[in-house]
Amino acid sequence: MKWQITPIDPRTASDEECRVENDFSNRIRAERLPDDPPIPLEEQIQNFRNIPPFIYVQAWVVSLPKQSEIIAHGIIDFRLTEDNKHVAEVVVEVLPEFRRQGIAHQLLALVVDVAQREHRTLLIGNTTERVPAGEAFTNRLGANAGMTAHTNQLKLSELDRNLIRAWQAQAVDRASGFELGLWDGVYPEEDLQGIVELWHVMNSAPRGSLQIEDFKMTPEIVRAQEKSMVARGTERWTLYVREKSTGKFAGYTEVFWNANRPTILQQAATAVFPHYRNHGLGRWLKAAMLDKVLRDRPQVEFIRTDNADSNAPMLKINHELGFKPYMSQTMWQIETAKVLEYLAQHQSAVPA
Repeated sequence: MKWQITPIDPRTASDEECRVENDFSNRIRAERLPDDPPIPLEEQIQNFRNIPPFIYVQAWVVSLPKQSEIIAHGIIDFRLTEDNKHVAEVVVEVLPEFRRQGIAHQLLALVVDVAQREHRTLLIGNTTERVPAGEAFTNRLGANAGMTAHTNQLKLSELDRNLIRAWQAQAVDRASGFELGLWDGVYPEEDLQGIVELWHVMNSAPRGSLQIEDFKMTPEIVRAQEKSMVARGTERWTLYVREKSTGKFAGYTEVFWNANRPTILQQAATAVFPHYRNHGLGRWLKAAMLDKVLRDRPQVEFIRTDNADSNAPMLKINHELGFKPYMSQTMWQIETAKVLEYLAQHQSAVPA
């Protein structure tokens, strides 16, 4: 069976290119998240056209001759910033009925060509237990599992509301020197520099054996990310805690919600600076946010969060709240040179 590979620039893709990519992505998404609704076309379009300018991205789509439907795609992207200049993230996805025909092999060759040209010496990709073909492919390449993680899910109907009330009550004594605040949506300009510094606490989160450096945030990056967030129709709540005596931010937690998936809320980062820990601030933040979700987002039924399997402190809090494993994930890493070697050795072999 013959197919054609076409490069595509997501930022300038036509409406029709967005449509066929949206159809393909939703078929792949259904394999990974069969209970979730598809992503609407308009959200896909806004996602493509509002990729932050500090992100380099190149993509290729694979289709059968004389057919507009996509059967596979390959993507490489990386940050055009001063940190992690050696890293690129890679996505190669093929519809189940077209796997093991050499398509992934050809897409990988295109991805690696860009990585080599841009001096990206380490490639990172993600697989999930629900698509075993992904892990099989990375194993054939000889990639290393840099970090194992889970998407954990809380069913709100099973949440112990007495527990979150107790955690908030405990904060009255344990965290009496701190106060909570809320940023709803785009961050206020007057707090932006403090938010940038607060975000850097996430660099202390476990990274397994991934060969990556600390990520550096700037006000410009924050605003670019927010522009993309708003364009996609995603709403963000950020609860922060700060020291009353100094006004310094001590920690935060944030959640994301999109009306296109009203029953699902994504719990993103929760972090407290090391020198402010052991005051119960993490539990206070999580409990206060859950309390707000229950009051102001009654349509939400499930909360999902991604945690490294080695992040024992956060897993302890989440398990106490009732989060349960929903889907396992693995972040893989492999040197660009090793992929080139694999491709050279398997040019005439049975396709991957």
